[in-house]
Amino acid sequence: MNKRLKNSLISLTLIIAAVFVGIFTTNKPVKSSSSSDRTQVVFWHELGGASEDALEEVVNGFNKSQSKYEVVPKYQGSYDEAIQKILQTHGTSTSPAVFQAFDIATAQMIHSKYTTPVQNFIDKDPSFDIEKIAPAARSFYSNGGKQQAMPFNTSQPVLYYNASLLKKYKITPPPVSPTYSDITRVAQQLYERSGHKTKGMTVQIYGWLLEQATTNAGTALANNNNGHTGIPTGIDMDNPSTVKFLEWIHKNIKSGDFINYGSGASAGANQTAGFLAGKVGIFIQSSASIGELTANNKDQLGITYFPHPDGQKANGVSIGGAALWISNDKPKAVQQGAYEFAKYALSPAVQAQWQKSTGYLALNKDSQKEKILKDLYAKNPEAKVPGQQLADAKPNYVNSGILLEGMQVTRQLEEVAMEESYNGGDIHKALKKATKNVNQNITTSNRANGYK
Repeated sequence: MNKRLKNSLISLTLIIAAVFVGIFTTNKPVKSSSSSDRTQVVFWHELGGASEDALEEVVNGFNKSQSKYEVVPKYQGSYDEAIQKILQTHGTSTSPAVFQAFDIATAQMIHSKYTTPVQNFIDKDPSFDIEKIAPAARSFYSNGGKQQAMPFNTSQPVLYYNASLLKKYKITPPPVSPTYSDITRVAQQLYERSGHKTKGMTVQIYGWLLEQATTNAGTALANNNNGHTGIPTGIDMDNPSTVKFLEWIHKNIKSGDFINYGSGASAGANQTAGFLAGKVGIFIQSSASIGELTANNKDQLGITYFPHPDGQKANGVSIGGAALWISNDKPKAVQQGAYEFAKYALSPAVQAQWQKSTGYLALNKDSQKEKILKDLYAKNPEAKVPGQQLADAKPNYVNSGILLEGMQVTRQLEEVAMEESYNGGDIHKALKKATKNVNQNITTSNRANGYK
């Protein structure tokens, strides 16, 4: 063996050894290279664009507020991609100390047993009052009487309407908490009085919205109280609440006042563009869209709560977004730093600025006293509505989210049922087929995970 080849093999061996040491070394509190007296807290997140800029401000604010910890944010791609990375790296030196996981991964995170409930830290911290955080947001990430994660970037589904067009055509706006009939009235009047130039309404083919309609009607989709009192073994999509929702949409489709933008990211972008262009007067989407809908909108924006069936009181909708989870594979000192960061992120001033910067809702009740939000509401009064809807919701098993693994597949099948219905298919037939397919997936998933 020549000398050059021998040296190359030795170098390669050293590199491989270094990699293995890096992966499998025991986790110890990591000191930041830029600030040797601080414990480094690695934070994985999935926010990009303007939201990532706002998140950087939160991180920088925390790092400047104290000298014990340094949070290091690292973007990990989409929510789905990040979850897989979190599960695959747990127990290695590359795993994060604190991470952001989206709402439909809640069951997966709880069942993984890879996290330390934030309740463990809250119980030892008299300076933090968890009761200040919106109850409906807390309940989504609670289980077994413990706060599992700290809700963070939180949204609500709301109904948007073009207030300027309603005023132009002398149409009485819908009430703050509208029924299906209230929205149909406005949609039909707008379509007729505009000479069919403006479609009255649209509802995107989106599983989250179908779930929210059922939730606001007070019906649990999954058994075992939506998974809050046990592992779900099945769902019933062909229930009266889901049927009423799709029948409402059918009625508007037949009346001609409804426009179908389809499903997927392009559908969401197209309906927003159609709304801003005055081609459709009403649509339902996340409250996080407020910034986009007010920044370049020549018309006045109207917002109401998510609609509910006629003759029923609204049960309240569940939240969207993500929470901050603390990894249990890190030393206590690092986990404490992760908690201190999560607590800081939920402080009144930080949450107030967060809402203004991103459109996500301020979850700390005291945030409403901050000048930032008072000024925001003075300029855009409608921005207050989503937070009011969140505050009005009284947490229960139905509006506290569905703790079901494999929700990504469930939503895909929900959207197949919605699309069949939108295209004139039999509602019951579409929902029964979706129920069967979802339940087959649940059974397979439960067996794979060893659940009885």
